[in-house]
Amino acid sequence: MAAQDEVKPPPAPPAAPEPPVKNTGNVYTDHFLELWTDIHKLSNGYFSPEGIPYHAVETLLVEAPDQGHETTSEAYSYWMWLEAMYGRVTKDWSHLDRAWANAEYYIIPSLADQPTIKGYSPRKAATYAPEGDLPQDYPVALDSRIPIGVDPIGEELKTTYGPAPIYGMHWLLDVDNFYGFGKRGDGKSRGAYINTFQRGPEESVWEAIPQPSWDAFVGGGPNGFLDIFQKGTGFAKQWKYTNAPDADARAVQAMYWAKKWADEQGGNTSVDANTEKAAKMGDYLRYSLFDKYFKVIPCKSPSCAAASDYSSAHYLLSWYYAWGGAAPGSGGWSWRIGSSHNHSGYQNPLAAHVLAQFAPLRPKSPKAAGDWATSARRQIEFYRWLQSAEGGIAGGATNSWKGRYDAPPADAKTFYGMAYQSAPVFSDPPSNDWFGFQVWSVQRVAEYYYVTGDAGAKVILDKWVAWVKANTKLKPDGTYEIPSSLQWTGQPSLDWNDQTQNFNGSDKTFNAGLHVKVTSTTPDVGTTAGLVHTLTFYAAKANDKDTQKLAKELLDRMWAKFRDPKGLSNIETRKDYKRFNDALHLPTGWKGKMPNGDVIENGSTFASIRSKYKQDPDWAKVEAYLKGGPAPTFTYHRFWAQTHIALAYATYGWLFP
Repeated sequence: MAAQDEVKPPPAPPAAPEPPVKNTGNVYTDHFLELWTDIHKLSNGYFSPEGIPYHAVETLLVEAPDQGHETTSEAYSYWMWLEAMYGRVTKDWSHLDRAWANAEYYIIPSLADQPTIKGYSPRKAATYAPEGDLPQDYPVALDSRIPIGVDPIGEELKTTYGPAPIYGMHWLLDVDNFYGFGKRGDGKSRGAYINTFQRGPEESVWEAIPQPSWDAFVGGGPNGFLDIFQKGTGFAKQWKYTNAPDADARAVQAMYWAKKWADEQGGNTSVDANTEKAAKMGDYLRYSLFDKYFKVIPCKSPSCAAASDYSSAHYLLSWYYAWGGAAPGSGGWSWRIGSSHNHSGYQNPLAAHVLAQFAPLRPKSPKAAGDWATSARRQIEFYRWLQSAEGGIAGGATNSWKGRYDAPPADAKTFYGMAYQSAPVFSDPPSNDWFGFQVWSVQRVAEYYYVTGDAGAKVILDKWVAWVKANTKLKPDGTYEIPSSLQWTGQPSLDWNDQTQNFNGSDKTFNAGLHVKVTSTTPDVGTTAGLVHTLTFYAAKANDKDTQKLAKELLDRMWAKFRDPKGLSNIETRKDYKRFNDALHLPTGWKGKMPNGDVIENGSTFASIRSKYKQDPDWAKVEAYLKGGPAPTFTYHRFWAQTHIALAYATYGWLFP
């Protein structure tokens, strides 16, 4: 791929594209086309002037992104998935091609954004830094005495692609340059790579410090933002990116269907080209299959062995992989890490399966297809190991207890040596308490089951679907409720490995001590769409008429109750917005500034270092709440939710014509 500054930006999207067909004869497919049109109408605000999909139409929104006009690799992957389905319905693949071109220019860092990538050595992948329990535990010191393993795929990727930039999406962009970091430290350009979370499992979005991915010491203190996180002296200007593996896997998933559907129509050259790009993305996505510092599994001490081979592979889609290096003039070094933390919500067995078995998506590296074949099976085992007595899928497992390779509790059950965690990665709020992770993740199991007929996947789905149906209410007034918040107790019953497994769906004792309780319900349209999408694939493959009927009923009720001029939406009451006043934790004596002059120091708050929020048209509602008024309400149009809603209608129309 050419460096970003060597190619022209992708063309801006047309203001209001019209589908070549509007009435297909299938009401659900027609709903899809209506929603597709709403999303693409520029006046509705889903896309920036450059054609970048915003995280949401609305700007005052704090969740994982801390401002609505940031965007994520998640949004890009949903965009690709949306345009793949649009190509199936209309035979117009130009919008999918536009999505990939835009992703390559804006959210996949170019060689210009990774200028010292050639300085990377797989034998010196990174330097160890422990994770702290609390934001107050930072900065932490790098420790070169702790052994780091050999990156087992670095040389293979170099042989395959040359000393090329890593081809993966960074997870977060500041589309409108809200923070003023700009690209590569220029302070002004839009679509800037930024990051937030960096300081352990208790750092919620409300305590995070936004920082530029290219830290040229523009903003922050004398060392930019680096010494908030790391102890030391003589900091170098540098670049660093973090990949969200579930998003890249979703892009692969989308391209599998695009290629299948385009070939059924006689083939399409742009789809072929973009399928090759997805295969390349899948090649680099293998970094998520390895322990953070390439240590052996299991590892119960920082001094545990550094792996020189695949003994550092857990073969699961972990929470991230990350890479970075010196900015020009600061040396020629570069580093890469995987992740030791594995969450059930990030797995995608369909993507793993097609990277292994579907020839157009098989990556070029010699070991890649085999790695993904192992991953596909390992992921299905992971779901089964984590399946509660009721049917919900519990949190995950880690090879690095507390993020510093501590010894896990003696009674912790293990998955291929990794210790069970009810809430992997983050605890504020607990990472597996949101039902959305269930539908995002199990939807991929249902697609995998639809494609492969895997009996192990059916065991998981049979129980999960029964649990969901027992906790979904269709009310007489035409409304509905599905699970929202979950509470977990207990742990898996087995130390699961290649010898000890249990796919016996009739065994009532399996995981009898691992429980999930639904603590609240919701009609949330995005989560409901994910549920419908899951039920639809399962019903089609299992020939389950009752489940098909529930999927249809939810689609009909969503449309009747929540249709609005921009899509489908619910009113949300945001009591958590009290946390705009949350205090930030900074190292003792540390003081710096945001590019606009907002002071960053102990005692600063989420809102005080984001003073531009006070210019937001919705700020008055939040301000009144902070002064003792009622909790504010909002109607949001999140890009991922609107595209998933559209996909749910289209998938039902496709599988039940």
